[in-house]
Amino acid sequence: MTYLLQQALNALQLGSIYALIALGYTMVYGILTMINFAHGDLFMVGAFFCFLAATFLKLPFVPTLLLSMAGVALLGVTIERLAYKPLRQAPRVSAIITALGVGIFLENFTLALNPYPQHIPTLIANTTFTLGGVSISSLQVIIVVLSIALMILLDLIVRRTMVGMAMRAISWDKTVVPLMGVPMNLVISMTFAIGTSLGGAAGVMYGLAYPVIDPYMGIIIGWKAFISAVVGGIGNIRGAMIGGFILGAVEIMVAAFLPSTYRDFVAFTLLLILLIFRPYGILGKPRPQKV
Repeated sequence: MTYLLQQALNALQLGSIYALIALGYTMVYGILTMINFAHGDLFMVGAFFCFLAATFLKLPFVPTLLLSMAGVALLGVTIERLAYKPLRQAPRVSAIITALGVGIFLENFTLALNPYPQHIPTLIANTTFTLGGVSISSLQVIIVVLSIALMILLDLIVRRTMVGMAMRAISWDKTVVPLMGVPMNLVISMTFAIGTSLGGAAGVMYGLAYPVIDPYMGIIIGWKAFISAVVGGIGNIRGAMIGGFILGAVEIMVAAFLPSTYRDFVAFTLLLILLIFRPYGILGKPRPQKV
């Protein structure tokens, strides 16, 4: 029982990170019905912003987190304006290819600047407590609590503010909303800013929990976060949160009871099975086709 509780705590930590990244995927899809495949690499950039802020600027944890979130948000908005906005009326495959190209550019640009794996310095004093045989570190508590706080804040923004109302309106019918005086381009940019800033926060937390980072770290983690969004229901914010925690639990439990090499196999098999029996996810709903 103690072993299960310990693994459940580890799953909660990993699931929190997946959920934060998955929210970026699901927000962009909800607004533009496109998959931002560069989002995993923006998560990687967030981890490197954390490294730069902590190593060269010598900033403590909170300024490092805020700087990383702001830097990735600015980069996300820039990418949206330069790469995605001109393709809104183009075939979807054009946007997908562009997103993949942006991701490859970010990977190689980071690789050119810094070709070696880097170690993020300690920003939080990590103290371990033992309760009932279960080891709980202060870092785990901070990651889980901060992640859940950011998720709750996002949920409140989307459901209780005018910006969130505009986001939901654009998601429902983006052709009518501009006729009602809603600045659609501004709302889309804000959506990218919020979604990518959460990815930047996830990069900081991942860098603290697993301190070695490299330019290719966003590829597999980005795909797994995308799986989380699909499992929960792509386009549904609460579904992305649930999907992240489900995938985190699946990966940790597989690694705990089976050879660790099975972890990715099970994760992608989960996506395949879900797409067969419930292609719109746990909380997702089939989108009506407008003709």
